[in-house]
Amino acid sequence: MSSLVSERPAAAEPELHGVQTPRLFTAPPGFLSSSGQEAVELAALAGLELDPWQQHILDVGLRERADGNWTAFEVAVNVPRQNGKGGVIEARELAGLFLLGEKLILHSAHEFKTSIVAFRRIEQLVMGCPDLRKRVLRVRKTTGEEAIELVTGQVLRFLARSGGSGRGFTGDCNILDEAMILGDDAMGALMPTMAAVPNPQIWYLGSAGIGSPSVQLGRLRRRAESAVEAGEPDASLAYFEWSVDAHQDECGLGCAEHDDADDPSAWARANPALGIRISEQHVRNERASLGSGGIFERERLGVGVYPSDTADTWQVIGEDAWRALAAAESQPGEPVVFSIDMTPERSHAAIAVAGPWRGGTHVEVVDHQPGTGWILERARQLHAKWKPRAWVVDAGGPAGSLIADLEDALGVEVVQPKAREVAAACGQFYDAVTEQSLSHRDEAPLAAALAGAQKRPLGDAWAWARRGVSVDISPLVAVTLAKWGLGAEVETASDPLDNIW
Repeated sequence: MSSLVSERPAAAEPELHGVQTPRLFTAPPGFLSSSGQEAVELAALAGLELDPWQQHILDVGLRERADGNWTAFEVAVNVPRQNGKGGVIEARELAGLFLLGEKLILHSAHEFKTSIVAFRRIEQLVMGCPDLRKRVLRVRKTTGEEAIELVTGQVLRFLARSGGSGRGFTGDCNILDEAMILGDDAMGALMPTMAAVPNPQIWYLGSAGIGSPSVQLGRLRRRAESAVEAGEPDASLAYFEWSVDAHQDECGLGCAEHDDADDPSAWARANPALGIRISEQHVRNERASLGSGGIFERERLGVGVYPSDTADTWQVIGEDAWRALAAAESQPGEPVVFSIDMTPERSHAAIAVAGPWRGGTHVEVVDHQPGTGWILERARQLHAKWKPRAWVVDAGGPAGSLIADLEDALGVEVVQPKAREVAAACGQFYDAVTEQSLSHRDEAPLAAALAGAQKRPLGDAWAWARRGVSVDISPLVAVTLAKWGLGAEVETASDPLDNIW
């Protein structure tokens, strides 16, 4: 009998499921009722089934006082990527349109493409439900004017914050997606417009802080922490954060003490959708791939970096000076120069382009993605299409290891600036901003890099600091070197596809 018992298969380990309650939570007291359950039922009617944690957010966020006003003027959701914050957004917007009588709902994201994706998702929910579709007057799909309008006058508009397009609009409800990239400029444009709204509400939704760009999210988080520490709920903020327990000190993400990143129970505490739309095996794969450089901790465990105040943002180039150079119509003329850079941890890489435009220089981040395996094929595509004057890579930087493979793939010699030329490139970039001879399209990766950028000494000059900063500066380094490459000495062979420099 004992031998038969020993041969029995081991019992399967129970499937791991995400914790549905947030680790960090505060909400205003004194509510009379909530529209949350009606919002959940409406979402279900449209085909959107919400998890318990999503339903909890709506229940708390849509609580009302006896006078009919919201208990929470601000609702903030901080949860790692791919857990389903988009479902919370969609359910709140459906409620605003079809239940709550809000005349104008503004949905903004830092990047235009993110806003468009959100527009298409909720359009499908509304137009795919006959009971909702019959209440729609029109769906506007003109670029920059995307909106859903009802026959009863309610409007849901989609905007990109990076272009300042939200200025001048007064929403009953303002949905701020990508809240980890939200600074004083955007909030300064928004808050005054809400003063005349009888019962306004702001919803912030994002993932862990990424350093200097996370000014407003850091502010909200500190309020929530203070409320929890004092044992007294915040009077106007409902804050929900799924993350592991972390104690951030002054030296940045790499020095944070937090729960064991290899512990599956920690994964469950930080990801409410684990076992629902995120598999345990996928998280294991992420852990193995991303290593211990802090990326896994931020992206999957919610361990963020939050600025203590606004004084440490935009230290090198001021935000106002940079935003003033944004031009949606800006584009590179001929010739163009491409450059590649990556983070020291090789977690992300960027390809940038520079070219003449209206007497100055246009710079742009062509591609910015995780990892490095995508770079060579993308470079081949760009080289074949644009026949650039040069490719520039800092041989002393992390991307220097790509130079040999890049030269083989493109059949050209890559320009490799010396240390003094790297310093010159940074100085030229800074001067171009000061002299207003530079243009850009206000891309989020580049703005985020500039917001957290710092200088490092390089001889008697300076260069962009790679270490000791809390943001990925590869987009900034890439555009800096691409601009420098326009003026670098280049020897060109007779065949433009066989450039040698």
